[in-house]
Amino acid sequence: MKAISGTNLEQAKSHNRRVVIEAVRTNGPLSRAAIARMTALTAQTVSNIVEELERSHLLVPSEAQKLARGQPIIPYTINPRGAYSIGLELGRQRASGVLTDLSGAICARIERHVEHPDPQRAMPALQSIVEDLQQAFVFDRNRLLGVGMALPGRYADGGTTSLSPLNLPGWQGFPVGHELEQRVKVPVLVENDATAAAIGERLHGVARGLGSFVYLFLAGGGGIGAGMFLDGHLYKGSRNNAGEIGHIIVEPQGKLCSCGKRGCLDRYISLTVAYEFMGIANAEELSPDDLDALIAKGGEGLDAWLHQAVQPLRQTVDFLELAFDPQTIVLGGSISTSLMLRLAERLEPLHTPIDPNQKRTLPRVMIGMTGKDTAILGAAALPIFSETNPRFDVLQKPLG
Repeated sequence: MKAISGTNLEQAKSHNRRVVIEAVRTNGPLSRAAIARMTALTAQTVSNIVEELERSHLLVPSEAQKLARGQPIIPYTINPRGAYSIGLELGRQRASGVLTDLSGAICARIERHVEHPDPQRAMPALQSIVEDLQQAFVFDRNRLLGVGMALPGRYADGGTTSLSPLNLPGWQGFPVGHELEQRVKVPVLVENDATAAAIGERLHGVARGLGSFVYLFLAGGGGIGAGMFLDGHLYKGSRNNAGEIGHIIVEPQGKLCSCGKRGCLDRYISLTVAYEFMGIANAEELSPDDLDALIAKGGEGLDAWLHQAVQPLRQTVDFLELAFDPQTIVLGGSISTSLMLRLAERLEPLHTPIDPNQKRTLPRVMIGMTGKDTAILGAAALPIFSETNPRFDVLQKPLG
C-alpha cells in the first residue's frame, strides 16, 4: 500500500520547483509574492526557486510594474526559448518529427517516407529525424529536454509495446523507448497516443489549468481512447492502460469488434468505420490532406456515419461524467476540425446530468486540438510535462 509520508530534501526541492513553474504556466505573469500566495510556499523558498529558474532561462522577468504604494513588482513568465522538445510520430508509410519550444510552437519539422515501418526500418529513420531536427534549428542543445513518441496500443514499463502498433508485424514486445534512447543519447518517453494528446491539451490547449478532465482521442488510423487528468494528476491506471474506452460495449450483441466482443464503441465512432460508410477502401494509403478533402465533400455516407455515431458517443459522455465527474470532456484527435465540429454539434441534447441544477463554468463538452498535428504535438509535450509538471508521487512511498 501507499501512504503520504515525508520525502528527502532533493525530492521536495524538485517538487516545489515544478509547482512554481506550473503556477506561472497556468496563470500567466506572476510576481514572487503572488507565487508565494498561490503555492503556499514561503517567500524565501519562492525567491530561491525563481532565481534558479531565471538562471536556467526557464523564467524571464517582465517589465517592473509600479504600485500605488511600496516597491514596484516584477512579474515572471515562462520563457518559450528556455527549453525544447522533440516529438515523433510513426505512420504506416511515413515517420515525422517536430522540434517545439516550451510554449509548444513548432520550430522545425521533418517527414520521411518509410515503407512497411517495422522496427528494423523505422528505428534508423526515427534516429535520423531526431539528429536532423537538432541541425535544422539553431538552439542550445543543453536545453533539449528529450524526445517524446506517441503510438497506438498498450504499453508496459520502459515503452515496451504490448500490442502491435499500426497492426504491423515486429512491434509486439519491442522496447521502443529503450532502443531509441540508445540511438539518440537523450531521454526518450513513449506514451499511448490518447494520453500524450491529453498532456498536450493540458499544457497548451483548452484544458490548460484544468484539474479534472477527460480527453477523448479519435485516432486518424482508427480507434478511440481517453486520456484522463483527475484532481491535477495524470491517471494511467494500475497497469498504465487506463482509457481503453474504445472497447466499452455500447450496443449489446452489436457489431463484431477486433477484440472479440460485440458492440464496442470503436465499431461505431472510429474513423475506420466512417471510411467504411463513405466507401473509402484505401484510407491507409491516402495522405491526411487527401482524407480531409474527401471528408470536406461530405455526402450520404458521411451523414449516415454521423447519425449512427452520435448516440454511442452521447452514451460514452454520460458514462464518463458519472464515473469521473470531470470539469469537462474534451473531444480531439488526429481528424479534421470540421468533422469533429459536425460530430460535436449533433451531440446535443446530452443526457441529463446527475446535478442538472448545479451552475457550470465550463461547457460539458469542448473541442480540443484536432488535425494531423495533434498526436505529434502531444508527443513533443511529453518531455516538457515530465520536466515541469508537479509530481505528487515523490511525496509517497510504499509501506511494507
